[in-house]
Amino acid sequence: MGLLPHKSCLSYLLLLILLCAGHFRWVAADHCVWYGECDPSTKVPDKKYNCNYTGSPKPLEAEGRELLTELCPGLDYGDRAICCDVAQLRTLKGSLQLPLQFLSRCPACYFNLMTLFCELTCSPHQSQFMNGSDIDKNNNVVAVDYFIGQTFTNAMYNACKDVQAPSSNVKALSLLCGKDASQCNATNWIQYLFDINNGQTPFAIKPTFSDVPLSGFNPMNNHTFNCTEGLDDGSGPCSCQDCAAACGPTPVPPPLPTPWTILGLDGMCVVMWLSYMGFLLVFFGIIIGAWCYRRGTIMSEYGPILDSNNPLSLNADNPDQVDASCCERLGERFENAMRVVFSSWGSFCVRYPLLVIMSSIVLVGVSSAGLFYMQITTDPVELWSSPSSQARKEKDYFDSHFGPFFRTAQLIITTHLKDPDTYTPYFPGPDVPFNTILTKAILHEVLDLQLDIESIMATYEGQNVTLKDVCLAPLAPYNDNCTILSVLNYFQNSHEQLDHVARDEFFIFADYHSHFLYCVSAPASLNDTTQLHDPCLGTYGGPVFPWLAMGGYDGTNYNNATALVITFPLNNYQNDTVKKGKAMAWEKEFITFMKNYSHPNLTVSFSAERSIEDEIDRESNSDISTIILSYAIMFIYISLALGHIESCRRLLVDSKISLGIAGIVIVLSSVSSSLGLFSYFGVPLTLIVIEVIPFLVLAVGVDNIFIIVQTYQRDERLPDEELHHQIGRILGDVAPSMFLSSFSETVAFFLGALSNMPAVRTFSLFAGLAVFIDFLLQISCFVSLLGLDAKRQEGNRLDILCCVKLPEGQETKTDGCLLQFFKKIYAPFVLKEWVRPIVVAVFVGMLSFSIAVVNKVDIGLDQKLSMPDDSYVLDYFKNLSEYLHTGAPVYFVIEDGHDYRSLEGQNAVCGGVGCNNDSLVQQVYTASLMSNYTTIGFTPSSWLDDYFDWVKPRSTCCRFYNSTGAFCNASVVDPSCIHCRDMTPEGKMRPQGDDFMHFLPMFLSDNPNPKCGKGGHAAYGSAVDLTDNNTQVGATYFMTYHTILKESPDYIDALRMARALARNISATMDHNVFAYSVFYVFYEQYLTIIYDTALNLCMSLLAIFLVTTVLLGFELWSAVLVSCTIAMILVNMFGVMWLWGISLNAVSLVNLVMSCGISVEFCSHIVRAFTMSVKSTRVERAEEALAYMGSSVFSGITLTKFGGILILALSKSQIFQVFYFRMFLAIVLLGATHGLIFLPVLLSYIGPSANKAKVFAANKRFAGTEREPLLKY
Repeated sequence: MGLLPHKSCLSYLLLLILLCAGHFRWVAADHCVWYGECDPSTKVPDKKYNCNYTGSPKPLEAEGRELLTELCPGLDYGDRAICCDVAQLRTLKGSLQLPLQFLSRCPACYFNLMTLFCELTCSPHQSQFMNGSDIDKNNNVVAVDYFIGQTFTNAMYNACKDVQAPSSNVKALSLLCGKDASQCNATNWIQYLFDINNGQTPFAIKPTFSDVPLSGFNPMNNHTFNCTEGLDDGSGPCSCQDCAAACGPTPVPPPLPTPWTILGLDGMCVVMWLSYMGFLLVFFGIIIGAWCYRRGTIMSEYGPILDSNNPLSLNADNPDQVDASCCERLGERFENAMRVVFSSWGSFCVRYPLLVIMSSIVLVGVSSAGLFYMQITTDPVELWSSPSSQARKEKDYFDSHFGPFFRTAQLIITTHLKDPDTYTPYFPGPDVPFNTILTKAILHEVLDLQLDIESIMATYEGQNVTLKDVCLAPLAPYNDNCTILSVLNYFQNSHEQLDHVARDEFFIFADYHSHFLYCVSAPASLNDTTQLHDPCLGTYGGPVFPWLAMGGYDGTNYNNATALVITFPLNNYQNDTVKKGKAMAWEKEFITFMKNYSHPNLTVSFSAERSIEDEIDRESNSDISTIILSYAIMFIYISLALGHIESCRRLLVDSKISLGIAGIVIVLSSVSSSLGLFSYFGVPLTLIVIEVIPFLVLAVGVDNIFIIVQTYQRDERLPDEELHHQIGRILGDVAPSMFLSSFSETVAFFLGALSNMPAVRTFSLFAGLAVFIDFLLQISCFVSLLGLDAKRQEGNRLDILCCVKLPEGQETKTDGCLLQFFKKIYAPFVLKEWVRPIVVAVFVGMLSFSIAVVNKVDIGLDQKLSMPDDSYVLDYFKNLSEYLHTGAPVYFVIEDGHDYRSLEGQNAVCGGVGCNNDSLVQQVYTASLMSNYTTIGFTPSSWLDDYFDWVKPRSTCCRFYNSTGAFCNASVVDPSCIHCRDMTPEGKMRPQGDDFMHFLPMFLSDNPNPKCGKGGHAAYGSAVDLTDNNTQVGATYFMTYHTILKESPDYIDALRMARALARNISATMDHNVFAYSVFYVFYEQYLTIIYDTALNLCMSLLAIFLVTTVLLGFELWSAVLVSCTIAMILVNMFGVMWLWGISLNAVSLVNLVMSCGISVEFCSHIVRAFTMSVKSTRVERAEEALAYMGSSVFSGITLTKFGGILILALSKSQIFQVFYFRMFLAIVLLGATHGLIFLPVLLSYIGPSANKAKVFAANKRFAGTEREPLLKY
């Protein structure tokens, strides 16, 4: 029993020893690792080492308490002693300025980050999680071990990983992690923050991550806040833009509409195929049924009309009476009135040729004199965008408030060499391959080229012009360096910087490889944090985003780039012609220099702002010879084909070369008169007008010339009829047909002028007037010339050499070869009973096919087509689509009137803490998450969010001189500079009211510097339109980029999606917001091109229908057939466009409107001849119309145009080959086949019955003469 007490004492003693050991370990945990600052750091000379100190924490001086509360508001050390002094707190504040500026957007992130550094710097429990691992002889702490909880580490990273840097369109960690945010994680971020080589850390800090004690140390694992949580001080949760967890599910784009299919086949094709099959069954059923019925009744539709009561019969009992309807009588009287008027006019013109010709010359001369005031529009904006269009108004608004979008000169550089480089980092890490284009030797060669371009000197009006005179310099006058978006700007455009290496005799610690890898992750950085400590920011004061300076890479692996892109933005000038002239002069020298540049290792494609316009001008000039040759062939044909040669002896008498030339001159005179008259009124010309209208008017005019001349040649003069009466009678017969076609085309074209497209509107105006003037000149001047030529021919005088006269001889008048062919072979064959069903089946099949593919015609205009085959711009376009990864910048513009002073107005726009989830910035950000659908590629740069970060009281950015109130830049060291806002609850809030406007001009004038990277001058100098002497915010914009856009559908879709997004934002804000990009004015037309096309063509068809109805003598059914045939031609044009790869755009729409006019020529003459025929059956009437009028149409339009069109195929211009050669050829072939094959067959089946009143009048008019009606066999 005695031993028991002894054992009990030992137990108590052991317990006491253990308790004492724990007590002393707890006491030891309260000692510091350092206190105060000692010697300057050898790594960062402007900072100092902390002094080694292992004593107890010391009370903080009174002057430091406010600073401690500012830096570590969530760490309530109270009045307890801590392990840092005021100097250390000041150093901490200075070191954390950049993280503060970029991460304070998310309070939870910033709180966690400050916890990490505050515990490190000042915690009274330092020795629990820190160890001074290296103390030098001067008692400086040179290295420490910092034990950090893995839970804390992960939580801090998760709260910060989504925070955005608005001015750079990247995540903030890309600027604070030493690598791209996508490669940054919880541990390597902290390792980078504590890396002695990052340019900010004065001594080595080795972080160790663990949630369990290690080596006797308890890792710092303080409480953290999630980014979705508000702080205890009342700060709200982070915004959705800065915290993905606050956004809810990632938005998913709606599924693409599924194509309409039937049994796996295209639905439209199946429907049209079934419709066509159904039509064939019904049609051939009717044909066979009718054939069987005729055979059964021994009848034939070719049989004569024997019923004596039928007024069409020439055997009628009483030829002095006719049982015609009221409409038929009205039509006959209208027809007769036109015949009388035109006959009298024709007779007058032949009797007084000199008066008519001289009057015509005077009128044409006066009209054409307007060409002296001619203005030719080559500006693509004026050509394709209506001043009243939405895009044009938005462009004008943008230009007037922010200045016009800058001009660009751009290079895309590749190399054929295959010599890649591999970079092995000094610090442990995987090898990084560098493609050949990024090897140092190639970069030096590219830099040589870039510097040569910078030294280009041009001359404008006797003054030398350099790049600095015209370039975009956003920080001028403080920094007049030009903006050059180039990889070489990461190296300050310097060979020395490119060769900069940090090394010793054994190792290379950092070189251009490491600098490049850092800069592509943090392009706005002023210190690459490698041992080079070189800036990434461009010499012009702004970042060079890697996606703008490189191409051909995958993902964000910019080191794999296969192309370098160098962009020189130049100032654009809206109303200053001198400055704009200087910019264009420099661009011209740039183009000349690049055309002459060659390098064995580099392949360079290039373009300047003026390149497209220059190449279009060059293309137009080079195509002049092609156009002249085309017209020359048509002129020669017309001159030769007009003559009807009876015999070789009379070759020079019967030829009509002089008359043909006169007819061509009249056609050209009508064109010049139209151009001149509109020039008087200041209507500008376009290249389309100059190139297309002569072709159109030649088609219309020559057709009429052939009709007049050939009708005269086939006519027999009546007994006792004089020449002027004969020509007057002929004009009375054919002029109504000419008037029908010309007037219907004129009305159709003038209605086309209602289009919103300037190119279509201008063409329609000029074309409509030219066609009508041509008609007036043909029935006046040309008729007089025809009378003179007839007198010459009757006098046996030679053509051209009118003074030479042949001896009289007896000549027999015969029909021409073409008329004989049409009358005896072609017309009877086409209208054979077995041929006609085949014709209908083929043409309806063509129509069905065209309807099936009409919705498959591409929309847009490929830029490459507007260039000549040998243009240097084609290589640029090819490389642009092959290598570039980013589209054009897009600006979301808030029109003036929005209230930025109020909290509600700010929340509707901004993207930071407290901002609405459907604010402008947030909606654009959300759209960027679905970039494949929305085409919005990046988070928008937000001046408002950066302004709020800039003005925060913790930041060193916003300061002013206490004495003057003037702005004090963060780089200025002056004790009189004080913070804009106090560290009070109100000061920590966003500025509102007058405060908002007081500091905003300072922000917009502040240049970024190492102490303040948020200065707004470079990024937002032009983004905010300050009004009323800087007291009000007017219009502002928020910029981002489209995704890469390669083809016209991409651009159209980008415009459509951006506008949809802008509409949503406008509805949310209850204020007008629009999206603007430089290409919108060109592609807006395609948003409504289908509607515009349908409207223009339908209005043209309606005009043709109405005019045809009236001028055919109220023959309603005839007008329907003409309109339907022209509609078939137009639909078939779409089928040809799909087959031949011709897209729908303003150029092709002009051609479609023109085809409407030319189709009238092919159809209206045939239909009118059919209605005027007095033959007994439809087949015979169609045969007669085809024989006589068809031959004139064929020789007047088809043959004339065919030769000229074929020459267009030789053009170097792709736009000529596609939109003129292909479409013109299709217009002529479809018009000819429909007018000369399908329409006669259609008339033979369902043509209108003969107008009884017209037949009666014709019989009565020629009664008692041996003369058959004009168009009768």
